[in-house]
Amino acid sequence: VPPTLTPPLALSRRYRGLTLVLTFLCYTSYHLSRKPISIVKSQLHPNCSALGPNPHNDSNSSTWCSWAPFDGDNYKELFGALDNAFLVAYAIGMFISGIFGERLPLRYYLSGGMVLSGLFTALFGLGYFWDIHVLWYFIVVQVCNGLVQTTGWPSVVACIGNWFGKGKRGLIMGIWNSHTSVGNILGSLIAGVWVSSAWGLSFIVPSIIITTMGIICFFFLVEYPEDVGCSPPLHHVRVTSSEKDPEAVTSNEGPLSVSSQSSVDCSNSPEEPTEEPEAISFLGALRIPGVVEFSLCLLFAKLVSYTFLYWLPLYIVNVGEFLGTVRRERAWQGEHLLTPPLSLAAHFGAKEAGDLSTLFDVGGILGGIFAGLISDYTGGRATTCCVMLVVAAPMLFLYNHIGQNGIGTSIAMLIVCGALVNGPYALITTAVSADLGTHESLKGNAKALSTVTAIIDGTGSIGAALGPLLAGLISPTGWNNVFYMLIAADVLACLLLARVVVKEVRGWCGCIARKRGYVRT
Repeated sequence: VPPTLTPPLALSRRYRGLTLVLTFLCYTSYHLSRKPISIVKSQLHPNCSALGPNPHNDSNSSTWCSWAPFDGDNYKELFGALDNAFLVAYAIGMFISGIFGERLPLRYYLSGGMVLSGLFTALFGLGYFWDIHVLWYFIVVQVCNGLVQTTGWPSVVACIGNWFGKGKRGLIMGIWNSHTSVGNILGSLIAGVWVSSAWGLSFIVPSIIITTMGIICFFFLVEYPEDVGCSPPLHHVRVTSSEKDPEAVTSNEGPLSVSSQSSVDCSNSPEEPTEEPEAISFLGALRIPGVVEFSLCLLFAKLVSYTFLYWLPLYIVNVGEFLGTVRRERAWQGEHLLTPPLSLAAHFGAKEAGDLSTLFDVGGILGGIFAGLISDYTGGRATTCCVMLVVAAPMLFLYNHIGQNGIGTSIAMLIVCGALVNGPYALITTAVSADLGTHESLKGNAKALSTVTAIIDGTGSIGAALGPLLAGLISPTGWNNVFYMLIAADVLACLLLARVVVKEVRGWCGCIARKRGYVRT
């Protein structure tokens, strides 16, 4: 029977659990507020001919129900511009956000960013009720929203890093990072409720949610263990003759367990004041081993992930319409279809396509947990990412060619692709960022967490901006070309980790050799 926790240790566990849950809900609301634009796209430029004749007798009957300025033939390019406005602003702001996050109170910084995110998300939706049809309005709102959304990621990762040691970080953060996919799923479902009736509410309701969470965060988030009389975790333990073997200590450590070496203890006794470490510089963070490689890898991994985030619902609608047209033409010609029903997605509207696209995020949840668990067990973060990226490339090819052959095939392929694409992305942005932000070269200075996280995620956000932009430019030439671009990005992401993978493999080989030498003696 495990011993009963003393009150200070029980208090520590409660605070760690509170930090996990609260930061999870906070970043879930961030992604929940980003998702509506991908659901609403197909409603801004629907297939008006399927709705019957134009009641206003407009000469352009194919676009009479579209929302100007997205009613022209260049609507895909305009959608790409909307995505790019948000993502470029997000990428630029992320590099600056980490610097501010190290120097400002995280609770104020995070809650203020959430309230502002709610404001700009609501302004986009109010364009529907205010009957706004000028492109610059939506572009400006997207830019502002992209900038304020950068407050989220460095803040929540820094909070988790402040409370948790390295022991089971991959598994903990793999589960915790499911907030990204949970937010995307909830955002899709919530936006889908109003997308066909009043798409403005698809933005306003998520804006209310993120604003409410920002207020809750302001009152309940605890930034540092020291704020409630707890000692900080030891991220790297040096073993001395008087200390226990850290391997023995951390081997039994669970996600919320409290150990003497790597977790947080609470004490009622006052602590001696210590000198506050200086925040690391931008160049200093770049010199941490592995930061550059993982940042560039994330650039291409996030390019793939965000292309799916912003374009998957429209892809499902467009491909379904195309296959439905092909099937009807064959039927008119009297041809017998021997293939599976190609009209699977032909009847998918904006809501149905949005609901189906959530399966990609379901796969992302599973992939993030699986990647964290495997990397904890093997100790190879880079190798885990590389293997998943290698397998993802042929899966993307298969999804594009057979993913619409039946509802069962589509569901299975979306889940598999989501796991393989979002698994490495989740691992790099969470456990890897926290590992590098508490690297041994920092000598215990945890003030680098926000800066390192911002550099890695900021570089990845450049890819997140490029992906939807390239998809908007390439998709008019055919969706096959979009998938070829995504496959190439996956391969490049894998190659950029080659040096780190070789280093990890050499470490394993050296460890095996040492163990064999020990056995022989």
